[in-house]
Amino acid sequence: LTGFSQFCTINVSADSSAEFPDRVSLMEVRLQAQEDEITLLKSSLADALRRIRLHDQLLPILKQQLIRSPFSPPRSEASRGRTSRMEAAHQRSQALAQPQSEPQSRTSSPVLVPCPPSRKERRNNCALSHHPPFHPFNTIFIIIFSVASNCMALMNESKSCSNFDLCDWKSHLCCKPLIKPSASGQSIKMFIRGRPITMYIPSNIQNYEDLKMEPPSERLELDWVYGYRGRDCRANLYFLPSGEAVYFIACVVVLYHINNRTQRHYRKHTDCVRCLTLHPDKVRVASGQTAGVDKDGKPLQPCVHIWDSTTLVTLQQIGLGTFQRGVASVAFSVADSGAFLCVIDDSNEHMLSVWDCNKGTKHAEVKSTNEAVFAVDFNPSDSTNIITCGKSHVYFWTLNTGQFTKKQGIFGKYKKPKFIQCFVFSLTGDVLTGDSEGNILTWGKSAADVKTLGKGAKETFQIMRQTRAHEGSVFTLCTLQGGGLLSGGGKDRKIIRWSADLAPERECEIPEKYGAVRTIADVDGEELLVGTTRNAVLRGTFSDGFVAIVQGHVDEMWGLATHPSQNIFLTCGHDRQVCLWNTEEHKLDWCITLEYGLCAGFCPNGSVVSVGLSTGRWMVLDLLTREVVSESTDGNEQLSVMRYSPDGSFLAVGSHDNFIYIYNVTESGRRYTRFGKCNGHSSFITHLDWSKDGKYIMSNSGDYEILYWDIAAGCKLLRNRYESKDREWASYTCVLGFHVMGVWLEGSDGTDINALCRSHSERVVAVADDFCKVHLFQYPCPKPKAPSHKYDGHGSHVTNVCFTHSDSHLLSMGGKDTCILQWRVMGGGSGDSRERLGSVSASSTSTNSPEPATMSLVGSAAPWVVCCAAVEGMVPYYMSQNRTCHIEPLEAQLDLGLPVQLMKLVDVYFFS
Repeated sequence: LTGFSQFCTINVSADSSAEFPDRVSLMEVRLQAQEDEITLLKSSLADALRRIRLHDQLLPILKQQLIRSPFSPPRSEASRGRTSRMEAAHQRSQALAQPQSEPQSRTSSPVLVPCPPSRKERRNNCALSHHPPFHPFNTIFIIIFSVASNCMALMNESKSCSNFDLCDWKSHLCCKPLIKPSASGQSIKMFIRGRPITMYIPSNIQNYEDLKMEPPSERLELDWVYGYRGRDCRANLYFLPSGEAVYFIACVVVLYHINNRTQRHYRKHTDCVRCLTLHPDKVRVASGQTAGVDKDGKPLQPCVHIWDSTTLVTLQQIGLGTFQRGVASVAFSVADSGAFLCVIDDSNEHMLSVWDCNKGTKHAEVKSTNEAVFAVDFNPSDSTNIITCGKSHVYFWTLNTGQFTKKQGIFGKYKKPKFIQCFVFSLTGDVLTGDSEGNILTWGKSAADVKTLGKGAKETFQIMRQTRAHEGSVFTLCTLQGGGLLSGGGKDRKIIRWSADLAPERECEIPEKYGAVRTIADVDGEELLVGTTRNAVLRGTFSDGFVAIVQGHVDEMWGLATHPSQNIFLTCGHDRQVCLWNTEEHKLDWCITLEYGLCAGFCPNGSVVSVGLSTGRWMVLDLLTREVVSESTDGNEQLSVMRYSPDGSFLAVGSHDNFIYIYNVTESGRRYTRFGKCNGHSSFITHLDWSKDGKYIMSNSGDYEILYWDIAAGCKLLRNRYESKDREWASYTCVLGFHVMGVWLEGSDGTDINALCRSHSERVVAVADDFCKVHLFQYPCPKPKAPSHKYDGHGSHVTNVCFTHSDSHLLSMGGKDTCILQWRVMGGGSGDSRERLGSVSASSTSTNSPEPATMSLVGSAAPWVVCCAAVEGMVPYYMSQNRTCHIEPLEAQLDLGLPVQLMKLVDVYFFS
């Protein structure tokens, strides 16, 4: 039990992740896939339950209707004609009962859906192979009937429209967009994981085919990097003669001038940087990266880059295709002026290799150990001697004619620690190690013990001295020019200065909010740079103390919001921190601790900001006092969106309980009263936006649904989504919609895009994807395979993006990489999205497109229609008076959730 408690006091996260990085990454991928499948199953189950409830409600009414209206009532010439049509429909339904021959495609190709078809023979032939079976046990039948004096005329007109047959529907799932102009308008259908998503073309776009998608004239340039990776990396902070501190986070190596407060960035890495070392000339730098995976899940090859810190030019790429999983540690030789580089990779055997820095060739290689390895370095006086340390070991390697020999350090009478965290060389040539027991061990050579080991025994490396240094682990050791030593502690957070003979001279303790000491860099003998386990870089002295010059989050981030009029932004995440940043001064203004924050939104007046938490609670913070001025709880599931209306009179709160909660906002954002609740989504809310007039909301959900809400009318669901096609939106963050359809890649599974944000000028849209990329598209972007500018830098899924109030900068936020990148928006011209669309649509002869005939089934002017919806494949069908069977998307205005009292039921016809 004592051993277990001691084990718990040390920092094990880095050790375990270094030990099994491949298993952890594989489990994360599998977990994400399982979460996606669970989301789809939940949405499908909710939809099935909704249909069953509707069926139970309609069953009594249908039975009564059957009693009053028998199937064969031929009383007149018109009735006999109607009966013959029903018999034909019955025969057609028999043909439709044949099983499906092909599964539904799983692409994201859009399909344009025009009017109902009229080519009956071809349609009937296609129906034989493409319709699911109709059966009374697996089909729900709904009859909608409305009396209109001109119903037959409408039906005759509909026959003359352009048609979309059922054969085309199947084939178009895997092909380019199909456009068939229609007098009654068009819609676009996009499929994600087999789910049809219907979007209506705005009236100002008459020639959809003629729309040309081009990359935007605007471009992004990396301006600033917020954060530092200290939570799970060692020896990753150095000071250059140029006055710059060198460190890394995500895929970027940052060179930060500590006096001028400027940054430069080395950005040649393709995945997360894991290790760093400085050449003896103090100019060249070597940095190693992890392997990672591409968008298809295939592993990428790790490597080491040797580059010039003055010009940021890559001098050599080492080991591409040689290392496995990633590069854990690197070190330059010193005795020969840095001619060689030794590397430890992340494979199971933790391969130790030595490379010629000038030629980029491998000099020698050997398996080191199956245990985790934390550090490697050359003996400064002899480049043939290399030392490695890690879990319960210290190895002394000798390189001779391309072959390694290994000797293990012997602990003897001293307790063997769980981890050897770090080591340095003293001026006398001894090796000093820091371990998880809080001790500094001095190692030296000893003559062979012939009595114990027998003849032929060789010299060994043993502990010469043990010095008690810290409570908890010794995370770092740093030698000073005069022979002194600095040590950094874990649990006690102390920095201790030791004399050459390991006598303590001075000590100080860093504040608890910064975490433990991860690494130390000497600036001038007095001033120090300290990297901490809570991703901060501190600057200071023993006399004056330490202040943070670099800060960041320490866990996954999701919440991001920019101020409506100032150059500040707010972030929150799983580390329970809510942080306010300044984009001009590139610093953290303040930080408070709450619960898990997942979303945030500024009130339009700019005085308060609301933060949504993982428990269903949300709080409103005053920006000046940082006090909580209001708080409430909506449900018990996590919140995903906080969005104020343009005038600040309403707040919309999107939750994972499938509801959108609407609040009245008064007293300049300090008082909130519940106004209503939007109920209609069958999965959790992911994104939402307000219209410019503040009366309507557009929302997306986890099952790829787009819904529109009339807030002014009491949070009413707008079932006729066609009416919202020309509505203008104050913001555009919904990832599903006509204006952003082109941002989706072919084959996307619906979770590949985490967030998007339209600029305030409505010229560009920025996209955050699951593949560590930030994209910049032209806005609007309504056609598939739209070109974009793509930017690297993040080492994890990008969780959020947001433009500043003036569109001068874009902020992107990584998930697991805990990195915030600030991009400067370069270029761009005049004009907005409406002008671009108008130039394309000017050649059209028609200015308005009435609602498609298929959308007019419900209402006083609707034709006589017999409708039935099949559960299989989530694809409804309807049978109209012209005896044709048409396919409609699940989201069509023939809504299965329509209240029963709005339906006029007359006749019911069952098909076996």
